[in-house]
Amino acid sequence: MSTSSTASVDASTNSIRWVQLVVGVVCMVAAANIQYAWTLFVPEITREFGWSRAAIQTTFTIFVVVQTWLAPIEGYFIDKYGPRVMVLVGGVFTGLSWIVNSYADTLTLYYVGAVIGGIGVGCVYATCVNAAIKWFPDKRGLAVGLTAGGYGAGSALTILPIANMLKTSGVSETFWTFGLIQGGIIVLAALFLRQPPKDAKGSNKVAQSRRDYTLPEALRSPVFWVMGAMFIGTVTGGLMAVAQLGVIAQDLGVKDFQVNLGFTVMAALPFALMLDRIMNGISRPLFGWISDHIGREKTMFIAFTIEGLGIVALGTFGHNPWAFLILSGMVFLAWGEVYSLFSATTADTFGTKNVAKIYGVLYCAKGVAALLVPFGNILMEATGTWSSVLYTVAIMDLSAAFAALFVLRPMLIKHHARNAEWAKANGITLSPVAAGGH
Repeated sequence: MSTSSTASVDASTNSIRWVQLVVGVVCMVAAANIQYAWTLFVPEITREFGWSRAAIQTTFTIFVVVQTWLAPIEGYFIDKYGPRVMVLVGGVFTGLSWIVNSYADTLTLYYVGAVIGGIGVGCVYATCVNAAIKWFPDKRGLAVGLTAGGYGAGSALTILPIANMLKTSGVSETFWTFGLIQGGIIVLAALFLRQPPKDAKGSNKVAQSRRDYTLPEALRSPVFWVMGAMFIGTVTGGLMAVAQLGVIAQDLGVKDFQVNLGFTVMAALPFALMLDRIMNGISRPLFGWISDHIGREKTMFIAFTIEGLGIVALGTFGHNPWAFLILSGMVFLAWGEVYSLFSATTADTFGTKNVAKIYGVLYCAKGVAALLVPFGNILMEATGTWSSVLYTVAIMDLSAAFAALFVLRPMLIKHHARNAEWAKANGITLSPVAAGGH
């Protein structure tokens, strides 16, 4: 274990780090389609090949599992080779994924494309989040939120072009064209990435560990496993909505409802997807910024509660097209922040030296949640309604909300108190917040 310096961020470094943040966001925007535009392809693939929804959605599950479960390994390579190499590799694999899909005429080829895409997006995502954590220890929630927001909102730019191209050119050509575009953008942006500093001044408002835990030490900490359980509970509902929103809209009878915006008219599903991506992107820096000021656990309680209540309302009123649009946006607004809050909390709790590896393991919770996504279809078919699925994930969200305040918060207070004792024993002076104050 080691300690971190509190060297101030000078003007030159401050300029550099904001440039790095922008480049990271660009990379995340370009990588977003593989996850967030997938729901547009599912009905078209079903229509073209006649495969079952569950079989096609297995592609999504494979992608998320590979993207998340390889994160600890990617964390090791980030430390070894740096951000530029990792994102270059990620860009090549991200583009190749959809190129493979463009030739796919069997489920096996789609599954291969999902594996390739999971590796590519995993490299991009893990590297950019790790860089944001290390470049901005004083604004960690905001910086990670902006970076993750690029991934959450990135596909908002391409939802309509992809939807239009699917109608005019079909699945194969759409995959090919956008695979080349998104892969090329990531590879080009990677050339501007630099290694983040090892030491920088931390926050004065959020408790942050000055003790750098190793991965085995973090895994022995009960705090880590509580965060993992909360992560699974909150991310499951959002992933299910991401993967199944098109199917849910179709089954609720609102998919083809025409939304009149005054200046244009579009179907409810692409409008909902565009709105949801925007709300998803806003939520990550918004709640990250809030957490920098009032604390991570309080922010988790607020956001997870909004998400849970929004999902309950969606299950109750989702047959109304306008309610579907508004409530799905509300759900995504309160869901996207999990990726800024848990990554920032991991660095606050266990230090930044090994955070790529530690958060990489915690991020595997998303892969566990992805395995639960196909059960949404099974539960829906068994009960005959999406309400049963939505109410189930709402309970998971609300449980995580209360756990944030009444389980995680007390544990973190004790955790930082123990770190303060360790610092005192090693002759390290801490600020009141770093010592465990909230």
